[in-house]
Amino acid sequence: MARTPDGPPPPPAVQKLRIRYAKRARLRFASHRDFQRALERALRRAQVPMAYSAGFSPHPKVSYANAAPTGAASEAEYLEISVVERVDPDTLRTALDDALPAGLDVVEVVEAGPGALADRLTGGWWELVLPGVAPDVAEAGVAALLARDSVEVQRLTKNGRRTLDARSAVVRLGVVEPAAAASDLGRAAVASGRVCAILHLVVRHATPAVRPDDVLTALSAVADLAPESPPQVTRLAQGPLDAEDGTVADPLAGDRTPPASEPTRAPTETAGSANAGT
Repeated sequence: MARTPDGPPPPPAVQKLRIRYAKRARLRFASHRDFQRALERALRRAQVPMAYSAGFSPHPKVSYANAAPTGAASEAEYLEISVVERVDPDTLRTALDDALPAGLDVVEVVEAGPGALADRLTGGWWELVLPGVAPDVAEAGVAALLARDSVEVQRLTKNGRRTLDARSAVVRLGVVEPAAAASDLGRAAVASGRVCAILHLVVRHATPAVRPDDVLTALSAVADLAPESPPQVTRLAQGPLDAEDGTVADPLAGDRTPPASEPTRAPTETAGSANAGT
């Protein structure tokens, strides 16, 4: 017979909340594990009435969804928490944001509606800043990539090298005008006056996941496109993907009252766009 801990079981969860947060500035270099530790400390400091798992090693009921890679900034990270007492989402947002370090910023908290949040995150919109790459050179590279049906790249994982098709996940890709820079990193690069190309990329979430660095590797392979320093990458949005027009909608829209909002649309690219598989 399986052993069970002494004492009563933990109180049941009575409410689930969905949280959108951002990774900005230097905190984009924090790993996902670093963020998990910071979040758990912030939940305790904010005195959030967390629900815990049963067993000998109870853990707070927190579910993370599709975290951005270490080094990438993001305006659209999501997680869910469960609580044993009902809380006001706006009050929780303020308390949790105050308890987290600057650069890990809570943007919104909503009460979860039906359905799984992870199932809504089917696409992502990214901004890539390529230092030292002239926009016309980037346009030629983008055109070369979009002309291919597939471009295989390799990624080093903890289980060794893995080969994946970076082209198949690309729904839209193009060079945008400096005025269309949508991230802090992009605007800073434009303001500095440095030569740089700014790409907007929409990818379909798949298994294995195709990340912006995979697309940059593919650009290097087909067009010898190489920034003079590491690219600066920001996730601008993730959510339900419309593959026909390359829009990424707000995944929390159905959880709000009244429901929001129009799809988040990438600015018009100067190098064109493409639907994957065309």
